Amino acid sequence: MRFRFFRSSMMALLACLALPAEAARAAAEGDCPALLRQTFPVLQDGKPRSLCEYKGKVLLVVNTASYCGFTSQYDGLEKLYAKLKDQGLVVVGFPSNDFGQQEPGSDKEIADFCRLTYDVKFPMFAKSTVAGPRANPFYRELARRTGKTPQWNFHKYLIDRSGQRVLSFDSRVTPDDPALQARIADFLGAPR
Repeated sequence: MRFRFFRSSMMALLACLALPAEAARAAAEGDCPALLRQTFPVLQDGKPRSLCEYKGKVLLVVNTASYCGFTSQYDGLEKLYAKLKDQGLVVVGFPSNDFGQQEPGSDKEIADFCRLTYDVKFPMFAKSTVAGPRANPFYRELARRTGKTPQWNFHKYLIDRSGQRVLSFDSRVTPDDPALQARIADFLGAPR
């Protein structure tokens, strides 16, 4: 009899303790734009990370590859991130092997390449599919909102702070391109 009472009391206590954490998570998701309600494994350690961590930020989302003619854009992306992160810009990388088999490595190999070759510090997620019927849900929604699906590596999507406005830039648009820089400045300067 005592064991059942103790067990019931413990279950009730655990349920009460779990409620605040669950309520906090629900509240955090509640004010997170629908577009960002996605979770992906981080490139370096595979731990899940919610894109809701970036709510209120301007996001520059890029599908990357280590063996592409555009791979040198990593340098410009890292410089852009370093320069504007304190103003609210987050560059977010999604390695993909969708185009020309130019990202064949494992997540560890990609992470090492990014760190050792370009000293990448902006957030990178695990390798995934970004185009076609098997594209990850985030990229499917970005393509739906813009009408533009990545046609090659280093395609860029720019998302405003509210998670509502999304612009698309093809692979040839470099991180220092004046048109991209102007739109980033517009999105950073817009009220939250």
